Amino acid sequence: MKLEDAWILVTGGAVRLGRAICEELASNGARVLIHYRSSSDEAEALAESLRMRGGQADTVSGALDTEIGCADVLNQAIQHGTLRGLVNCAAAYERHLLEESDEAAMLSQLRPNLFAPLALTRGFAAQADAGVVINLLDRRIAAHDEKAIPYQLSKVALAELTRLAALELAPGIRVNAVAPGPVLPPPGLEDSDYLLHQAGKTPLGQVCDPAAVARAVIFLMKEPAITGQIVFVDGGQHLLGNGV
Repeated sequence: MKLEDAWILVTGGAVRLGRAICEELASNGARVLIHYRSSSDEAEALAESLRMRGGQADTVSGALDTEIGCADVLNQAIQHGTLRGLVNCAAAYERHLLEESDEAAMLSQLRPNLFAPLALTRGFAAQADAGVVINLLDRRIAAHDEKAIPYQLSKVALAELTRLAALELAPGIRVNAVAPGPVLPPPGLEDSDYLLHQAGKTPLGQVCDPAAVARAVIFLMKEPAITGQIVFVDGGQHLLGNGV
């Protein structure tokens, strides 16, 4: 897909990985719609920064924990024009052991991590006959994180949704995913050595950064021969099972 002048919605685009993806899309000529739920200052500052660099960017807002909320975010986005790209980056991460994985815990992870991408992908496909959807997964889909069971299940299910949607929406819409390893410390932990000591082993002996994830998104956006694929950006850590 040609990114130049294409409107692309990035959920959770104001901060962290989403921000890096928005910046990379803008540098490739895309018109970026930065979604946020509560990070309004960060979203507006990023949009202004991209515009000052000659890009086109705007913001949309809203919670993605209901179908109505997802529809509202999409409706805001398509006011700018037909969307040609959707990056499902917004997600929630909570740790729950098996004994803690009750209905509330499951829904707290399934709503933002699976149901929202599903609803947004349906809405995206309804307003465009061609385009690209990219889902953000987690390298742990190739492992077994028993300390975060609802989260793990939500991301594994999103991986399967990626493949199913790729089949159903072909040939007009391609659907792929990127599965990052550890690329950023948890919010509030800005220690530059955190990942070095906590990320675990990787075959390549290095920790990836958000820019590497963003470049993978761009590659999948541009390459017309790829659909239903998951690209791991984790230094090969998924090859080690739990990566420790």
